Amino acid sequence: MGILEKISEIEKEIARTQKNKATEYHLGLLKAKLAKYRSQLLEPPKKSEKGEGFDVLKSGDARVALIGFPSVGKSTLLSTLTATESEAASYEFTTLTCIPGVIDYKGANIQLLDLPGIIEGASQGKGRGRQVIAVARTADLVLMMLDATKQDVQRGLLEKELESVGIRLNKKKPNIYFKVKKGGGLSFNSTCPLTRIDEKLVQMILHEYKIFNAEVLFREDCNADELIDVISANRVYLPCLYVYNKIDQISIEEVDRIARQPNSVVVSCNMKLNLDYLLEQLWEYLSLIRVYTKKPGDPPDFDDGLILRRGVTVEHVCHAIHRTLAAAFKYALVWGTSTKYSPQRVGVHHIMHDEDVIQVVKK
Repeated sequence: MGILEKISEIEKEIARTQKNKATEYHLGLLKAKLAKYRSQLLEPPKKSEKGEGFDVLKSGDARVALIGFPSVGKSTLLSTLTATESEAASYEFTTLTCIPGVIDYKGANIQLLDLPGIIEGASQGKGRGRQVIAVARTADLVLMMLDATKQDVQRGLLEKELESVGIRLNKKKPNIYFKVKKGGGLSFNSTCPLTRIDEKLVQMILHEYKIFNAEVLFREDCNADELIDVISANRVYLPCLYVYNKIDQISIEEVDRIARQPNSVVVSCNMKLNLDYLLEQLWEYLSLIRVYTKKPGDPPDFDDGLILRRGVTVEHVCHAIHRTLAAAFKYALVWGTSTKYSPQRVGVHHIMHDEDVIQVVKK
């Protein structure tokens, strides 16, 4: 019995099991087995023949992966937003490899990857699905292209495919401390009341992974799936933006309904509708900020800003300017919204905001 058959057997078993208090341990065990087999499926076989991968060098300030079914307008979006031309035609699977393009927005270079269309069963390796998903794991943001004329069918299917290979969209990492120990059995603790899991289930799941000595501390009320994610330790938590294309083919009421859903943007690549708002949202979801530098006695250099992530400190800015600067740092003067008054003299732990100006004074 191959791994795929085992996975389908367990999925059928989960589907036909009633969900109640008596079966929760049984379901927890099944989920742990399922996660184990799926991670085996993702690992490449030991002796694999050399295939053509999608290795694209990571460049620019951020990386965005375009994922979607065939013929939803991924290549058209890439050609419209970037200077790269990706072949687009009215038949499926026009794009066969990964085509990178660069969006120049607010001085940042954002790498946009046009990936081949995903089909159902991609997580099991259908239609080069595994390579597509491997590239998506390395991105900073997933842009999920959906056809607005097809309702929410595509979204559900794609989420399921990505979920089964360990990509969690728009979710936070579960706040569970987990450490395997040499001996001493299972030490189980929680800092809040647990309603969806108990010690017995935790023990059973760990036994399924052949872990008998461990320390588990729950800092929030999590369920069995989230515990399995923490034990597997190969999950990727990515922000995702759902882009509904072809809105020129549906009614305005439908467009209004879709646009009000969380994390969703409606566009039309063909008629170039709403693409500027898409770029704004892209910037927001990638949580990028610009920091400008200033030399003493000179005006700030607004042409060449540093592109950093939200929540960076002055120390990060010093490293971005030059690696030796942080060691020789004395203090910095900052102008902008992160200060109480401008200029404010700050230390290395001061958090920068978008469009702040900084002048570093060395020892």
